[in-house]
Amino acid sequence: MPRYTSSHWGIFEIDTDASGSVRARPLAGDEDPAGIGLDLDQPELRALRVKRPAVREGWLKNGPGAKPGDRGGERMIEVPWDEALDLASAEIRRVIDEHGNASIFAGSYGWASAGRFHHGQSQVHRFMNCLGGYVPHVNTYSLGAAHALMPYIIGPMKGLMAEHTTWDVMAEHTKLFVTFGGVPRKNTQVSPGGVRTHFTRSGVQAMRERGVRFVNFSPVRDNLDVPEAEWVPIRPNTDTAVMLAIAHVIVREGLHDRAFLQSHCTGFDRVEAYLMGRDGSEPCTPEWAEAISGVAAGRIAALAREMAGTRTMLNMAWSLQRASHGEQPCWMLVTLAAIVGQIGLPGGGFGFGYGTTNALGSPFAAVPGPTLDQGKNPVRDFIPVARISDMLENPGGPFQYGGQTHSYPDIRLIYWVGGNPYHHHQDLNRLERAWARPETIIVHEQYWTPTARRADIVFPANTVLERNDIGFATREGHLVAMRQAAQSLGQSCSDYEIFCGLAERLGVSEAFSEGRTEIDWLHHIYEQTRQRLVGEDCQLPAFDDFWEEGLILLAREARPTVMMEAFRDDPGTHRRPTPSGKIELFSEKIAGFDLPDCLGHASWFPPAEWLGEAEADELHLLSDQPSRRLHSQLDASAHSRAGKIAGREPVMISEADAAARGIVTGDLVELSNERGRALAGARVSADIMPGVLKLSTGAWYDPDGAGGERHGNPNVLTLDRGTSSLTQGCSAQTCLVSLSGPVAEPAPVSVLDPPDIVVLEDRNQ
Repeated sequence: MPRYTSSHWGIFEIDTDASGSVRARPLAGDEDPAGIGLDLDQPELRALRVKRPAVREGWLKNGPGAKPGDRGGERMIEVPWDEALDLASAEIRRVIDEHGNASIFAGSYGWASAGRFHHGQSQVHRFMNCLGGYVPHVNTYSLGAAHALMPYIIGPMKGLMAEHTTWDVMAEHTKLFVTFGGVPRKNTQVSPGGVRTHFTRSGVQAMRERGVRFVNFSPVRDNLDVPEAEWVPIRPNTDTAVMLAIAHVIVREGLHDRAFLQSHCTGFDRVEAYLMGRDGSEPCTPEWAEAISGVAAGRIAALAREMAGTRTMLNMAWSLQRASHGEQPCWMLVTLAAIVGQIGLPGGGFGFGYGTTNALGSPFAAVPGPTLDQGKNPVRDFIPVARISDMLENPGGPFQYGGQTHSYPDIRLIYWVGGNPYHHHQDLNRLERAWARPETIIVHEQYWTPTARRADIVFPANTVLERNDIGFATREGHLVAMRQAAQSLGQSCSDYEIFCGLAERLGVSEAFSEGRTEIDWLHHIYEQTRQRLVGEDCQLPAFDDFWEEGLILLAREARPTVMMEAFRDDPGTHRRPTPSGKIELFSEKIAGFDLPDCLGHASWFPPAEWLGEAEADELHLLSDQPSRRLHSQLDASAHSRAGKIAGREPVMISEADAAARGIVTGDLVELSNERGRALAGARVSADIMPGVLKLSTGAWYDPDGAGGERHGNPNVLTLDRGTSSLTQGCSAQTCLVSLSGPVAEPAPVSVLDPPDIVVLEDRNQ
């Protein structure tokens, strides 16, 4: 039988030769396979593996809190497993006894593994809960503002994402597809838990063949694979203003769906007063929006009339809410769709993220899959995910979130498994300073990432090829028996094995492991899933048959999904999970918070940094998801390196901006602002509007020690400020920079070489 494994970017068929080398190929039948991850076992990656437990030299010699500012600059000393486990367990016990569980931040991010048992975030949270809890984060960098806002106005994002209208419905019924931020197919290479078949390309192609017209409001053209699409260049962070102006025209001309607004929504009267300027604000006319966004008033007005007169699907990329006041475009997208009045109709309404992950628009059902029980966390402290530096710099300080005032905990120990904050976080020079404040940082890692290099204790984690697991992703239509394909490199172990060793030393072994081995756990969580799916009319085989067969393909939905169709048909029976049970265009709850930066309805607020108030030489920097990586994963791989220019991440520059500075494709350039500097390779293009740059995230952070970065990591430059006091998401897309170059004789990139390690054999000599 074939052997399979699952990654976030696809299911792979696995072959292992006599030497133990592993070759991966995309699953047969995947119509648009991703190129990421096929080189998991290549030499460039093996050279950067963490092969043994290692401890920072200063911490090993002088104990917790010793020279924390030297993290990232000191040698790492390899130690035997027993010594590493003894050191880590003793430090965890000390911190809990002296400072309490609320002094430990286990904020790990969840993208380390597509396997549902060896899911790093679940493992560390279960372990910490066995010890009495930890400080967690809430929400995600991807969707922080939306996660916090949407429950007030239409329902939680998890449920909303599961009910998105499918591509086949849009191909049949949609006539006009208007997207703010495109449909970037590169992002749909991935899905949390794995991808059975990539269908965004075919979905868009089917819509094109049926004559759907596409309109793309975006600073860049290449985020929509539709050559004939109308590209409307727009200043970054101004989409809300354009949507308000479209709504203004529709309402002013009486083209809005009054009946839908009355029966299915609350608060339209307050929105109408704002649109028309009857509440004392400036009317949201197309001319007003043109001055803000640069989009011609005539084009706004014409599109408004077209949208009101034809079956229209509105879409918004997640990147829009990763910006100053990022909740506002989310709210306005829903508001505009309600005013048009096509929510719940086939091919109409809105989509929040077509082109963000593969699952949006999927024809597969949202069925429950296997999960590891994390237990209950008795610690009440938390932070919004993007407020790490704030927390570390301001222990005990106040912060606003969800209309309430909270306090930052005093963190003494960070335990990180399955993520790289030196990729996800903003203003990395600030994070570097804040990262020096905890007494101890413990990390599980497969590779010597920037985060691993800045830890005090590093445990070597094995890879997806080196352990057994079960792959599953909701709305992806599969379960995968991820049978081990290779021996663990060096002395690496699974996160589960590492925590079992610590749990034994800390007296919680039975609570953590429940006496189960790895295969016992897989059998257990599979059987739980099997029983749950009986209620979904889905019969799974026994575990042994599944494990032998390797792959279960679930059936597609019998009936194509139309988002909120039942709600439209009967809003009384199928109430939305909001305070009123309706779509809340005006939220009494949010208005009651009396916040200065978030009113009770969608509104325009000038961003903290934007082209409307830029200096003459400043450009707006966008930092999108990369096309050759998932976040920063596998940046050292040949596939990722092939996309770089002179070893740096490429920055997209308009022809006008490049010509004004004497820059051509292939030059090395420097981007800078008050937060830092970064080197990147120039890629001059007609597909980006003047005044805007685009530098994808994920290049491993490689600082030069003087505020600069050598590898092209945009988060040296991005703004580390919450989206608003209500949502506290990240504001990465709100960023002004200066551009200079060409740069002669740049410092070499060093982060893709192993760090300075004293190997165990040399230490014992």
